[in-house]
Amino acid sequence: MADAESGQNLLHIDDTEPHLIVPFAERVAQDGLTLTRASLDILQVNVGKLCNQACHHCHVDASPTRTEMMSRKTIDKILIFLAASEIQTVDITGGAPELIADYRYFVERIRAMGRHVIDRCNLTVIFEPGQEDLVDFYVEHEIELICSLPCYSHDNVDAQRGKGVFDKSIRALQILNQRGYGRPGSGLLLHLVYNPVGASLPPAQEELAADYHRELRQHFGIVFNKLFTITNMPINRFADYLDRRGELDTYMSTLTANFNDATLPRLMCRSQVSVDWQGNIYDCDFNQMLEMHSTGAPSKLWEYTPDALVDRVIRVENHCYGCSAGAGSSCGGELV
Repeated sequence: MADAESGQNLLHIDDTEPHLIVPFAERVAQDGLTLTRASLDILQVNVGKLCNQACHHCHVDASPTRTEMMSRKTIDKILIFLAASEIQTVDITGGAPELIADYRYFVERIRAMGRHVIDRCNLTVIFEPGQEDLVDFYVEHEIELICSLPCYSHDNVDAQRGKGVFDKSIRALQILNQRGYGRPGSGLLLHLVYNPVGASLPPAQEELAADYHRELRQHFGIVFNKLFTITNMPINRFADYLDRRGELDTYMSTLTANFNDATLPRLMCRSQVSVDWQGNIYDCDFNQMLEMHSTGAPSKLWEYTPDALVDRVIRVENHCYGCSAGAGSSCGGELV
């Protein structure tokens, strides 16, 4: 997948030269801006860190050994908050969200309210013991699936996500297609996510999407709706990976050198909040992983009204350059 790894037409910094990183808050202030939440359209809920994979780029540090998992008590409190809000979309992530004990309970009650559910699916979870009817559940509740497939080539995917993951992912996509996912007119949305394998920004989303559509259809008969290109955040496991390779400073320099203020109005933190497995609120999933609580200290979602979470100043740090570099990056892909 050499073309994908070449990236956009971006400025890369020579790591032999020092590059001063201006704190993100100062860089935004240079444009006379203070980032605030303009609306609350999406509630993103990270239900836990248990996962059947342990990917190199995972900012959650999820793995099969993690035990953090949202309780039913916390789910019920989130549901009460949701019922009192106008939020129409709940974006469920993890870990592998399907592996928590009350995943289906949570989804069923969200759908009973008439709200839309997005599931951040790693594809291979459908082959886990006890998940034999998981695809049936997806279809029944018309869950929108956003699935990670960091490349359309075997070697790149297995290098990033583990041996055998590519073949399992392809089989999963074929099964989803057989049930109608990704097919025109089905109403069952199937999107894919691309993350760069190494220390580079993703290439142009539209061009890479064309490659994905062509390669997956030609070689595997797979169809899907959209491709989202997402920049790897320089935090947690991915930051450690870059640091071990001596690439972390260079990567941060690349992100800051490609700061694009046109991305700021559409940053995901402007229209959603993130909730962790204990019910604490954050401005985004990345802040959550750094324990950067929205209010500066742990506070629960249900301690606020939905309106009280709008027009609040967003907490930022230097990892925010990852969302605002190049064409921008969000849970829904490119921003500009």
